[in-house]
Amino acid sequence: MKNKKIVVVEDELIVGMMIKLKLEKMGYTVAGIASRGKDAISMVKSIQPSLILMDIRLKGGIDGIDTAKMIRKAYSIPIVFITADSSKETRERADLVGHQGYLTKPFMDEDLGNIVHSVFYNSVGKAREVNVLA
Repeated sequence: MKNKKIVVVEDELIVGMMIKLKLEKMGYTVAGIASRGKDAISMVKSIQPSLILMDIRLKGGIDGIDTAKMIRKAYSIPIVFITADSSKETRERADLVGHQGYLTKPFMDEDLGNIVHSVFYNSVGKAREVNVLA
């Protein structure tokens, strides 16, 4: 698992750091955290991660879905959307981009671990969804 690099794209620094700590506790390597779409694109270009965990609402004018579209044009890196927005419209936009998972905040550590494990070790390319209701 250590050779699998993950980039976390999250506009809230504390949330991004918590996700990083949780993933590292599970044995994964978080190679970077970005809070803006343009920073995420640059980070993906330089790091070439094995997985991107992408918040949908980001700072800087480009949301996570549009950022994912731009990344998809150049790279075939699996993307899991992480968001508090569970609206039908947002899910449909995310589905059009293509993703390997959709994790709804708030989520439990086990849900995060399961979806990351699923992307790395099961059928990559099939969208998976984990919904946790608070």
